[in-house]
Order: sequence, then structure tokens, then C-alpha cells
Amino acid sequence: MTRFDRLAPLEPGADEPLYRQLYDRFRHAISTGVLKPGDRIPSTRALTRELGLARGTIEAAYALLAAEGYVQPRGQAGTVVTPGLALPVPPPDPVPPMLDSEQTFPAPLPLRPPSIVPLQMGLPALDAFPRKIWARLGARHWRAAQADDMAYPAAAGLPLLRSEIAAYLQVSRGIACSPEQVFVTAGYRQTLAMILRALFQTSQRVWLEDPGYPPTVDVLRAARMDAVSVPVDQDGVVVSAGIEAAADAKGVIVTPAHQSPLGVSLSLPRRLALLDWATRAGAWIIEDDYDGEFRYVGRPLPALKSLDHSGRVLYAGSFSKVLFPGLRLAYVVVPESEIETFRRVSQIFGGDPPHHSQAVVTDFIKQGHFGRHIQRMRKLYGERRSTTVAAFEAVLGGQVRIAPQPGGMHLVAYLNAPLQDTVIADRLWASGLYAQALSRWSRTGRGESALLLSFTNVASRDEAVRLARRIRELL
Repeated sequence: MTRFDRLAPLEPGADEPLYRQLYDRFRHAISTGVLKPGDRIPSTRALTRELGLARGTIEAAYALLAAEGYVQPRGQAGTVVTPGLALPVPPPDPVPPMLDSEQTFPAPLPLRPPSIVPLQMGLPALDAFPRKIWARLGARHWRAAQADDMAYPAAAGLPLLRSEIAAYLQVSRGIACSPEQVFVTAGYRQTLAMILRALFQTSQRVWLEDPGYPPTVDVLRAARMDAVSVPVDQDGVVVSAGIEAAADAKGVIVTPAHQSPLGVSLSLPRRLALLDWATRAGAWIIEDDYDGEFRYVGRPLPALKSLDHSGRVLYAGSFSKVLFPGLRLAYVVVPESEIETFRRVSQIFGGDPPHHSQAVVTDFIKQGHFGRHIQRMRKLYGERRSTTVAAFEAVLGGQVRIAPQPGGMHLVAYLNAPLQDTVIADRLWASGLYAQALSRWSRTGRGESALLLSFTNVASRDEAVRLARRIRELL
């Protein structure tokens, strides 16, 4: 197995058993140096909760890894990658053509409320964040800070954080990548700006989901790109419609896990069709996996990047939804062939998150707090979603219809005629509540009349009922 071989996601119906698929993931992570000798790997209990597999499946994979000498069980101390394990020497990265020096990208305008508003989208459960753990880690890093820690941060991100992100993605999202492919940024918009500068030229066409995330349109417009709207249905973005509208497009920006804002998942046939088109057209797929960890029906879906065998997918992740948005920390996994290009772009344009924040996140992941936090939030969001849906359906009756969604952090509440989502959303905003009008997320008028409402910070049934009654008054 070579250093950058791509791995398939866990497939329950595949010929190869699940324990063997999981074994392959860990072996690849170890052999490529993503997991290093002495690193601790997740416990069987933690991985059982994370991947939704039977504990016996995890134990079988770990037993095979131990039998072949990749890992060593150490009782209550956990299981670690075998110390002193000899790792292969990676080949040098290929150097791609030079970047087009004429590309420019002005900064986009912020589109966020000035303060926290009930039902506001994009906010995790801030009341449930482990502040004490975070404060302890932060204080420890400041006490131990050296002069180098207060200098300019590394252009591509703290090396230790890049390694932790690569290891996390390898096991949890099925993405086979090295730390060198991970570039840390100050948020999704900077990630997108970096990609556009590195791989695109002015006036090139890019597919966008319709309806879709409005700031993405703003970033493309600022970069003087030509955005092509492609419709979304119950199976995600309609690839055939994109090909019909702009077969020569140079890229597409998609949200496969939970389409933003409709919440549907991109079906496997559509994923394969999208990858096939990108390979044939020489186009880039930008996968925005903004909240892929939060799925409440079945296991979290593997990333589209895990199916990419041609190096056409750039995977954009963020800590805004899983930790908190004020952290301003995100990352992108780039194809091997583009590592050097992204190094140059990150060195030229900077904007890197502070060293201290990256160091705290590194320890938060390394010490297991990150995995446990995601598991707690997944359970909490499932409960808060059910509570909010039940309250809204009971109070609002036949005036709205809550669309069932397998995951995500917000609800889509479709309004019955003659209610108009733009009018209702403006009324809510004037009354101190937050809602996005779905029709405003469509550039072509395809969006139905619906409200986008977050449930993540609705802490109780009483609060859900109170909010539903306020909405009923405004309807």
C-alpha cells in the first residue's frame, strides 16, 4: 500500500467485513505516519459510539492490528501504536505549475447578527460547551508559553494540529490524508478564498447548489467568478442539470452530508456521477462538510472525499459548529498534487489563526475531549430536535410542516399558503427572534416558502413551547 492510497468508507453491504475495513483504515493511518508510534488510539467503547458499530467488530479489528504488531494493548492505559514501529519514508511531493499571479480576492462582508438571538442558525449548544476543560487547557498553554509561541503562527497551521485533524478524519470520516494535505484557516470563507486563489481564474464558471448558503455566492462574486445555479431535490444537487447548464464549469461547491439549507443527503449515485463529471471535465469539487458529525438516523455518512480516487475533491471542515464559532478555526484537505500550491498561497495571504487557539484545540483533540464532546452533542441535539419539533407541531398545528431530516442543526418549517416566508422572517426579526426565509437562499426563485430555525440552543420543552407561541402570534 502506497502512502496516499485512497480508502473506501465503511460499507455494511460490502464483501469485505466491517472489522476488516476498519482494520484497513487504522493500518493506513499508521503506515503513512498519520498515527505515530506511541500515539493512543480510541477505546473500543468510544469508537463503538462514534461509528455505530458492534463492539465485537471494533475488538476484532483491534485484535488483528495487535496480532500484526501495529498496536499494543496496555490495559487501563489504553491501546497505543507500537513504540519503535518502523514507518516507510514518504516520497517527495510533486511540484505543480505556478499560481496565476493576477488572481485577486477582496474580503467579503459579514452577514451575522450583532448578538445571540433565539433560534439563530449556525450556533452550537453554547450552554453545553465544556468551558472548564477549555479554560484549563488554555491556562496551561499560557503558563508554558515560550517566545516562539508568541511569534507569527505557521502559515499552514500548527503541525501538531494538522496531524490531529488528519488522524481524526482518517478514522471518523474515512478520509485518507496526510498532515501535509491539511491547511488550517480562520473560517470557511477564508478556506474558500484560499481555494479560489489557488485553483481558479477570474470568470471561470462554478456550480452552486440552489437553494444554497448565501455567503458562498458573495465570496464567488468578490472573486469575480461566474456562479451557475444548479437545483437540489430529495437526493441532493441534480448533477445532470449542472452538466446541461454548464458542462465546462471548473468547479462545484456542495454540502453532501446535510445540504445547506434543505438538510438532504447527496445520494450515492449522485456522488459517483459528480465525481465522474469532475474527473472527465478536470473540475474541482469543494466539499463543505460544515456539520457532518451530527446525524441522528444511522451512522454519520462518510465524506464525499473518501470516494475520491482522482484527486478532484477538496474537503472543507470547520470547528465553528462542533466547538464554537468565535474560535474562528477551520481547515481544508487538499489533493496531494496541490500541496505546494496551497503552501505558497498560505504564505502569501496569511490570515492564520493564533498559535494559542490552535494549541488548545490540539490538546482538546489529543486528550479525547473532542470525541466525547461530539458524542454528547449528538445525543443532546437529537433530544432538543425532537422536543422542538413536537412543541412546534403541537402549537402551530396546520400552519407549518416540519420536514423530516436525518441530521443537521436546524429545522425547515414549510409554511402553508398564503403565508410568505420573507414577511414572517422579517416579523420574527423585529420581535427579537431569528429565522431565515428559505426563498432568500435561492438565486432563481426555486425555494419554497419556509422558515429555517435552529434548535440547538432550545434548552427545554417549556422554552420550545414559548417560542412556538410567539411564532404563532406573528403568523
